[in-house]
Amino acid sequence: MPREAPYLTLADVLRARILAGEWEIGERLPSRTRFAAEYGVGRNVVQRAMDRLIVDGLLEGRAGSGTYVRVPRERLRLVRSRHRERRDGSAPWHDRRERGRADAWDSHSQVRFPAPEPIAERLAIGPGDFCVRTRYEFLADGQPVQLSESWEPMAITEGTPIVLPERGPLAGKGVVERMRSIGVVVATVVEVPRPARATQVQANLLGISVGDLVLQIERTILDTDGRAVETADMVIPDVRREVVYEFGVDRP
Repeated sequence: MPREAPYLTLADVLRARILAGEWEIGERLPSRTRFAAEYGVGRNVVQRAMDRLIVDGLLEGRAGSGTYVRVPRERLRLVRSRHRERRDGSAPWHDRRERGRADAWDSHSQVRFPAPEPIAERLAIGPGDFCVRTRYEFLADGQPVQLSESWEPMAITEGTPIVLPERGPLAGKGVVERMRSIGVVVATVVEVPRPARATQVQANLLGISVGDLVLQIERTILDTDGRAVETADMVIPDVRREVVYEFGVDRP
């Protein structure tokens, strides 16, 4: 049988000490150097063990200060699925069980915003081509749970009623329905999830600490011709949300 990775073993040991109350909630833990010497491991092993406990919601890192025992928080599930509605219009089973879904959002759109090179590459347009950029802050029960920055090429939407995602007759209806209204049929959604650390701006908006783990999802939506009609960067605080991907199986 393969041996468990050293950082996982150390994480289990530290978890047991924390749950036993060796350090109180809000108390700072000893330094990584001290733990490395105590357990005869490298500082990188200690760092990975603490990162694991941060993900589990037991610890929180505070930039320039150290690592502290965190007030326990429930980590809610967020389901990413293309099967969000049944044919009869009822909600799928996970919608009824998924608590903490965003129930409100704030948004701010800017029109004729030049696409920076990375965004232009994702949209297969020229750098500097005009887009509508929309920044979102999603809330659940008044608590921030997700950030998003969306880009839509104005070559597709300019002069139509849907040029502004949160204005007009289809405000807030989502990319698929809005694009369908102007004859653009969405066929594919590509998502690339990557772990990252919260920046100062993200931490301020999400109410978490700088350096906390977040999940960044790069999403691009394409039509039936393979043309990108929208790309977005979503940021989800890992300590609060467990992201689950659901896939359907094609039947023969």
